[in-house]
Amino acid sequence: MELLLIRHALPVRRELVDGPADPELSDDGHAQAERLARYLESEHIDAVYASPLKRAQQTAEPLAARRGVDIFTSAGIAEWDQNSSEYVPVEELKAAGDPRWHALLEGTWVSDESEEDFSERISTTIESIVADHGGQRVAVVCHGGVINGYLSEVLGLTEFARMFFYPNYTSIHRVAAASTGERSIITINETSHLRGTGLPMGLFQKG
Repeated sequence: MELLLIRHALPVRRELVDGPADPELSDDGHAQAERLARYLESEHIDAVYASPLKRAQQTAEPLAARRGVDIFTSAGIAEWDQNSSEYVPVEELKAAGDPRWHALLEGTWVSDESEEDFSERISTTIESIVADHGGQRVAVVCHGGVINGYLSEVLGLTEFARMFFYPNYTSIHRVAAASTGERSIITINETSHLRGTGLPMGLFQKG
């Protein structure tokens, strides 16, 4: 089967006193999600999964609507800091020289879930999706940490890597998952649907 891991589109910045921030998409984020849906319109997609967080759900909605399918919500592909009271797009953190940016780079930004538990959660969830959709193509709209974690496992990295590379907004990461257990990466950071649009792509590129 072919697994399409898709990072959510650009959300708004949200910083609360307490409670999960769980921001919705920005205007640019909604435009990115529409571009993604149009880009994948020519491909047959059998199922669409999404994290329960708003930014993932709203990114998946145009794609599911165009495919005429429901969104399967899976808590197992939520981000590692899903319960954080703040969400600031990482490019804003970097531009401001925010201490949280340095904490991300150094791997010291902690959450209420250990890296071991997070890694096990996403691996178990994604492999369950693979097992349920043999021979199909499935889109999984999730988060940068989830994509980093699963691809680092596929690559056989000796240490779990939450940020070994940067997935752009609405980027597609394709994995061929064989019934015999082999996992092969087909593409990483597929973002041609944002080229020439003027929409932000992420930390290092612009559309």
